[in-house]
Amino acid sequence: MKFRQKDFVNEFYRFCELLQNKTPFAFNRFSDGELYILQNKELILGESSSKVGSSTINIGYRKEDHKHFKPEEHSFYREKLIDSFKYVKKNYFKGLSCRCCVGKNEFKWQLDFHGEYDDNFTWANLLVNGNYSRFIHEMYPIFNEYKTVFICNEHARVSTFPFVVKDFRVGYNAMINDYGLIQEIKDWIDKNNIEGYLFLFSASSFSKMAIHQLFEHNTKNTFIDVGTTLNSFMDMRLDRSYLKSFWLNDYHPDINKICIW
Repeated sequence: MKFRQKDFVNEFYRFCELLQNKTPFAFNRFSDGELYILQNKELILGESSSKVGSSTINIGYRKEDHKHFKPEEHSFYREKLIDSFKYVKKNYFKGLSCRCCVGKNEFKWQLDFHGEYDDNFTWANLLVNGNYSRFIHEMYPIFNEYKTVFICNEHARVSTFPFVVKDFRVGYNAMINDYGLIQEIKDWIDKNNIEGYLFLFSASSFSKMAIHQLFEHNTKNTFIDVGTTLNSFMDMRLDRSYLKSFWLNDYHPDINKICIW
């Protein structure tokens, strides 16, 4: 497999330039949770503990991140996730879990599972860790130049965003329970002839399938998986290390971490 070296900071500014130039693109992020689903491992994210395959770990997640992927019941949704992971198209960027965060073996597994190398591979963590302050100070202001649609948790507050003109909401285990929302968003785009809009996603694994299918359906809009980056504006919990470091002055070295490829 032909391998391309990348620079964490330069890659971030690549996306800023696309936004500033109003060039439509999709940025889809496959973090460790999606990695486990792609590997067809049972995944449970709960309040006080989590389960990956046969291993239980004492790490809890906030309510909006709770999910349960059952390989024997949810194969349809895994196939849709695989489709989004393997989809190749101009300006469709896929963020992988990098080797400095998940280890060399897991990083290699993603490349092997994908098959042919995609020049549009990038970091799943591109907007966080050492790039988070850049995201807030340099990318976030560009959102004001767009009419924006936000797809997020049912409990999130979006009234603080002056650029948001429409929102769609998801609930628990959205990749399964809210899968039909993808068609609803497609219909809304078609009915209203939506072009040149920015679609932001903070909807866990649902985001991955939605971004793929929506960009495949209409390449005249931009779709970005922002994950938890805007939680501070949405009255959502600041429990990620990079969020606590930036917003709560609770220092964690991740806030300065420059991820490697």
